[in-house]
Amino acid sequence: MENENTTPTNTPEGSIPTPASQEQSIHFENRIDLTELQEAVTQLKAELAKVIIGQQDFIELLIVALLANGHVLIEGVPGIAKTVTAKLFARTLQTAFSRIQFTPDLMPSDVLGTSVFNMKSSDFEFKKGPIFSNMVLIDEINRAPAKTQAALFEVMEEKQVTIDGIRYPMEAPFMVLATQNPVEQEGTYALPEAQLDRFLFKIEVTYPSLEEEIDILKTQHQHTSAALSASVQSVLSPEKLLSFKQKTQEVLVEEKLLTYIAEIVTKTRTHPHLYLGGSPRASLAVMNAAKAFAAINGRDFVTPEDIKKALFPVLRHRIILSPEREMEGMTAEKVIEMILQSVEIPR
Repeated sequence: MENENTTPTNTPEGSIPTPASQEQSIHFENRIDLTELQEAVTQLKAELAKVIIGQQDFIELLIVALLANGHVLIEGVPGIAKTVTAKLFARTLQTAFSRIQFTPDLMPSDVLGTSVFNMKSSDFEFKKGPIFSNMVLIDEINRAPAKTQAALFEVMEEKQVTIDGIRYPMEAPFMVLATQNPVEQEGTYALPEAQLDRFLFKIEVTYPSLEEEIDILKTQHQHTSAALSASVQSVLSPEKLLSFKQKTQEVLVEEKLLTYIAEIVTKTRTHPHLYLGGSPRASLAVMNAAKAFAAINGRDFVTPEDIKKALFPVLRHRIILSPEREMEGMTAEKVIEMILQSVEIPR
C-alpha cells in the first residue's frame, strides 16, 4: 500500500502547483510597454553625443521636458554649448524648427506675425511669424523688452496666437527652448514672474570637467563643427512622439505621492526664507516631470526619487527669496533642500 505522506516526483497535469513553482511563475510586468520609448531615448542621446560631450543631465532634462509637454529656460555663461545643444536636440526630431534672436529693438509682430494688406484681394492677410513652428529656439530671451516677452505669454500657455480677434492654433508638437546669460546685465531685461512660470524647467548649464574639456578639444581638432552637426540624424517622428507622450501621461502616481508633491509646493508659500512660493502650476509641473523621469527609466509608476529629481529644475525659477536671505547668499536650491528635509518621504 502506498504511503499517504509520499510526495510524488512528477506533478500530473491540472494539479495545484507548489509554492515554489508559484514563485517561479510570477512575472512582474509593466502595465504600459515602455521598451520602444526607452530605445528612442537611448538613440536620441547617442545622436547628441556625436557632438555634445558631457552635459548628460542637461540632455536628459530636455528629453523629460519634451515628454512632459513643457518649455525650457536654459541659463549659463557664454560658450558652454547652450544654443548648439538646443539646435541639435531639435534636429533629432522630424519636426519644423525656427530660431529667433531676441534683441532690444525686436517687436511683438516680429515674433508672432502681422496682418499685411493684399492689393490683389483688397483684404488683409495674416503673415505668420517665426513662432509658428514645432521647435522654437529663442536665443538670449532676456535681451528683448517686456512688450516682446509678453507676446509669448499666450502662445506658451495656450499654444495659440490671437491676432485681430482671430485665433491661430500652433501645430503639435510645440516647444520653446529659450537661452539666457546670467552674468551680463547691460542691455538685458529680467523675465517677469508670469513668463517664468510658463517654463516647465529652468536648466542651469555648468562648465565641463577637465576630462570633458580635453575631449571637446580632441573632437574639434579632428572634425569641423559643420561636419559634426551634419552627422546628427532625426530619430523621432511627430507620430511616435505623440504616442510616447500619451504613454507618459498613463504612468501611475499613487495618492500618497500626490500628497507628497502638494506638501512640498505648499511649504514654499509659507517658508520664512521665501518672498514668493510655487503655484499650483508648479505642482502639476513636478507631477508631469516625475512621470517622464519614470517613463525614460522603464517604469510605469512614479517613485519619490523621480519627484526629487523634478523638484529643483521645476521650482528654482518659480520661488523668490526674501531680500534679507538673498543678501546673505542663500540660494533657491538650498531652500528647496531644506523643504525636502522637512517633509516625510512616503513609504
